[in-house]
Amino acid sequence: MPDYDDPEIEAQWCTERRKEVADYLRREGLAHGEISAEPAWHVAPYVSVWAVESMAAPGFTGWWAVSGDMPNDHVSASKASNPRDAVRAIASLWQEAAQYMARGEKHPTLRIGSGEQDEELAPMLASRAELLLEWVSDPQAWEEDEA
Repeated sequence: MPDYDDPEIEAQWCTERRKEVADYLRREGLAHGEISAEPAWHVAPYVSVWAVESMAAPGFTGWWAVSGDMPNDHVSASKASNPRDAVRAIASLWQEAAQYMARGEKHPTLRIGSGEQDEELAPMLASRAELLLEWVSDPQAWEEDEA
């Protein structure tokens, strides 16, 4: 496993996640401005949160996007004013979606993949949501970003 404490390896991981975010937003058809050059928050190699510029208000964050060892996703900045709130919002939605998926039901607003493997994917999505919520609850995980 790569040494993510090595700044070069960490920087390469972040560069790859930024590209994933750009590709994801393009597939989603989400009109946006610039994606931040660096993640707003990250824990390599697990998760990164990216500020995505608003088209309606250039210079301001319109979206937060996540990428890492989990599905790519995004949330409007109107629902999350900072990276920590964005992670909380996305993880909470994933928890709810995983419950639907485990029951073999479709979530009303979130779709992961084709839907054919929902029952199989539900535990993985739930575990990612749980991990994200643990980080949200850990003040030390956010010390540098909130200083």
